[in-house]
Amino acid sequence: MEQIELGDVTVTRVKEYYGSVQMGPADFFPDSTERDWEANKHWLAPDFWHPETDTCISAIQTWVLRSEGRTILIDTGVGNHKERPHVPVWNRLDTAFLDNLAAAGVQPADVDVVVNTHLHIDHVGWNTRLDDETWVPTFPNATYLMPQRDFDFWNPANGHKSVVSRGSLNVFEDSVAPVHEAGLTRLWDETYQIDKNLRLDIAPGHTPGSSVLTLESGGDRAVFVGDLIHTPLQIVTPETNSCFCEDPVQARLTRHKLLGRAGDDNTLLFPAHLGGHGAVEVVRDGTRFAIKGWAGFSRIS
Repeated sequence: MEQIELGDVTVTRVKEYYGSVQMGPADFFPDSTERDWEANKHWLAPDFWHPETDTCISAIQTWVLRSEGRTILIDTGVGNHKERPHVPVWNRLDTAFLDNLAAAGVQPADVDVVVNTHLHIDHVGWNTRLDDETWVPTFPNATYLMPQRDFDFWNPANGHKSVVSRGSLNVFEDSVAPVHEAGLTRLWDETYQIDKNLRLDIAPGHTPGSSVLTLESGGDRAVFVGDLIHTPLQIVTPETNSCFCEDPVQARLTRHKLLGRAGDDNTLLFPAHLGGHGAVEVVRDGTRFAIKGWAGFSRIS
């Protein structure tokens, strides 16, 4: 378990899965080039890319924030026992995520707020758990904050077409609808203030309702950026999108804006899937960006 103190907020990293996503750079990041990866190989390998097998490495993880006496989860991973026939790496998982959460001092009933930065398959899975044959909220006392735009986009009743196609099969039905029907969701748009330290803002492109959570406490700043950054290569080549971006043009604009803000304000970035060091500081490098340093997590038992 890894932890960092940012002002009055404690951030703990809880992993569900770490390893290959069974995709290579050419498929995962079609905007990137072989030259991009080779030029940055000395620091991308082995935490973010395995050159020997040409596979990308990702973490599926939840950020646990303790702020103003409340416990807040950012994104909830893939989940157990979910039928994901078109995504074999995540089909019917049986992981120790809840045990890992308990090791961080969090029981499901302790959670006050769940933030889904967007409603992709690997960000909403532990919203629910299987109780006999019924999907029920995993965190029964929590308010689940979901972007209204994503809720509307992924609701099958609205008939929207997505670039992830069959990869989203069952996700709304087993991981979103049950908590909404239980009356635990709060749908928001544009901006939402969680408390004096934490604010959500829409950051569209990856999905229509993709959002980021800004932490400002004391002199510390951090932004939890969801899937605007999947790999740190996107920091040094910010025009690079993943293959899962619904609006590639908007995704690039949002990423540039985010990186510019982080570089100007000395803001620590927490991408959802970064392996290795988990979080990163960036700096402007002329008209581009560079990695300034990695987060100073401490290990906890």
